[in-house]
Amino acid sequence: MNIWKSLLAVCLLTAMFGCGAGTSKKANQEGTAKQLPRLCVTGTQLVNEQGDTVVLKGVSYGWHQFWPRFYNASTVAYLSEDWGAEVLRASMGVDLDSACYVYKPEFGIKCVTTVVDAAIENNVYAIIDWHSHNLRQEEAKEFFAQMAARYKGVPNVIYEVFNEPVEDSWEQVKAYSVEIIKTIRAIEPEAVILVGCPHWDQDIHLAADDPITGYNNIMYTVHFYANTHGQWLRDRTDYALSKGLPIFISECAGMEASGDGAVNKEEWQNWLDWMQQRSISWVAWSVSDKNETCSMLLPSASSDGNWADQDMKEWGRIVRNELKRQ
Repeated sequence: MNIWKSLLAVCLLTAMFGCGAGTSKKANQEGTAKQLPRLCVTGTQLVNEQGDTVVLKGVSYGWHQFWPRFYNASTVAYLSEDWGAEVLRASMGVDLDSACYVYKPEFGIKCVTTVVDAAIENNVYAIIDWHSHNLRQEEAKEFFAQMAARYKGVPNVIYEVFNEPVEDSWEQVKAYSVEIIKTIRAIEPEAVILVGCPHWDQDIHLAADDPITGYNNIMYTVHFYANTHGQWLRDRTDYALSKGLPIFISECAGMEASGDGAVNKEEWQNWLDWMQQRSISWVAWSVSDKNETCSMLLPSASSDGNWADQDMKEWGRIVRNELKRQ
């Protein structure tokens, strides 16, 4: 369509100052939600249409196949209105368990689109997260083509093409990511795309030394768990920033990388201060009720939100309080 060609040209020509406004359309066709600013990447920063730096803070849902009960419009409304989440991450489990995407794709798509549609309705951003630790290029291309077609032109939507590579080299992850970016860009020319890096999203220095070229509005993800990942990972990420790599913390928490153990409040605060100083967006893990520290909720928590203090674990209360301080 000519309008999209025009909007892409505007975004490219004005990258120093922001991005084109674009025209939003609602997936649920009700037409009642306000339009959020379209986001672009300028240098290492996420910016709005006026070129102002944008820092998004929010929460990630847990793997959809294990906690589908929270993937509904009511929790989205509650997290955005009561907690103050500005971005919600729909973590579609790709290849673990019999209910994962590769075995039940319709179920995965239903969970993800329910959260994304509700995020649009509630005027917050949504990350569509291909939550996998393995390369599955053909399945990912098919999925993201569907998502890009469904949400083309909707400024709320951010695409995360590979949650956490583990054993794959950066060369492999880069080649995969380029193929998925091509797939999305053939349909959606402007949306922000998040790219993972090896070793559970900690080897960001490898991406910094050999970044993806030829595409705009690309950011790279770093994941941290504060009681495992300390100053060394902040230093490594500072190196990436110094090389001009835009960073988005699409998953983080305050305990050990296992998701368990005590919350290291001092180190969590060090990370908060570091992210604030560098205007880096972050998403905390996770809206789920597993018997582990990083799951924010207890089994007593309602499937629909409106959680009392006694329904939340310490980590859930910490994240909620931090988001409400905005």
